Amino acid sequence: MASARRVVVKIGSSSLTREDGGLDLNRIDVVARLASQWCEGGREILIVSSGAIAAGLEPLGLGARPRDLPTAQATAAMGQGLLVARWSAAFQSHHRHVAQVLLTTDDVMRRDHYTNARQALEKLLGFGVVPIINENDTVATREVRFGDNDRLASYVAQMVAADALVLLTDVDGLYTAPPGTPGAHLVPTVGSHDELRSVLVTGAGSKVGSGGMVTKVQAATMATSSGIGVLLTHADRLGEALRGERVGTWFEATGQRPASRTLWIAHAAPSRGELLLDQGAVEAITARKKSLLAAGVRQVISHFDSGDVVDIAGPSGLVARGIVSYDSDTVAAMAGLSARDLLRSGWENPRPIVHRDDLAVLL
Repeated sequence: MASARRVVVKIGSSSLTREDGGLDLNRIDVVARLASQWCEGGREILIVSSGAIAAGLEPLGLGARPRDLPTAQATAAMGQGLLVARWSAAFQSHHRHVAQVLLTTDDVMRRDHYTNARQALEKLLGFGVVPIINENDTVATREVRFGDNDRLASYVAQMVAADALVLLTDVDGLYTAPPGTPGAHLVPTVGSHDELRSVLVTGAGSKVGSGGMVTKVQAATMATSSGIGVLLTHADRLGEALRGERVGTWFEATGQRPASRTLWIAHAAPSRGELLLDQGAVEAITARKKSLLAAGVRQVISHFDSGDVVDIAGPSGLVARGIVSYDSDTVAAMAGLSARDLLRSGWENPRPIVHRDDLAVLL
């Protein structure tokens, strides 16, 4: 954190609301002050802010988060404007502008939307503006949504190639068991995915939030595998976190930072099918960094078209995702054939099933 230049800070509903469910304006003021101080040295910050539904409860006379989708969407529509107005007022007192950015899963999954969103965020940061980002709950459905802003924050961090992601919550960090459990203690550092296996994580979110510790760990895992370190800490410790002090739980980056297009293939693009490979092909695309050739394909699952993204699995499970050069029927016809066999069968200049440039290895 001490050496980071661009950070994404996610703050959830449980950290932005009072006991009665209304917005905690003092919290917003504190975050705006700390974020503005962070930006004074030429650094950049993006805030993924929950709280639209929480902000809309009081004006609509609701005592709890709505359970039915239409009421939840109406409450989000009511509250989103109020939420951004509060953020704007808080930052203006520090002579800094904010911009509202509402995203849907379509904006992440479709490559042209993904690119446009990334370019817009880059321009806002270039102007010295602080993006206030949230899921567009008014148009999202239960079937097609991020599900919580922890995942959204991880996508945003990857999209803008952030140096670090800060997940603010209402507990001190990741514990070996739910806080309050006898013997539970804080995990200060997570160095690898294997270290998480011995940690008990449960997902009991607050009464106004939608996430829990499970979603935060999942978001952290997704970000660290893309070369982004993640800090999970209490919202009261944001100042210390931005100063690089040891607070909360730090998740070490476990992977190298790939190009934006590779990130999109790996984590955002919708999969249209699956290719099952033999072990030799798995080793070729992972260890030897080769393109996927037809000879290594053993089975084609589902229907897809040329240019679609598919999952690529070996005997032990998922190993990569990639953009296919042929449709599913053509791949099935080519499966298992060497380049020489393909030429003998009448294929002229057969291309790789997935070219190395279109491949995102997940191991």
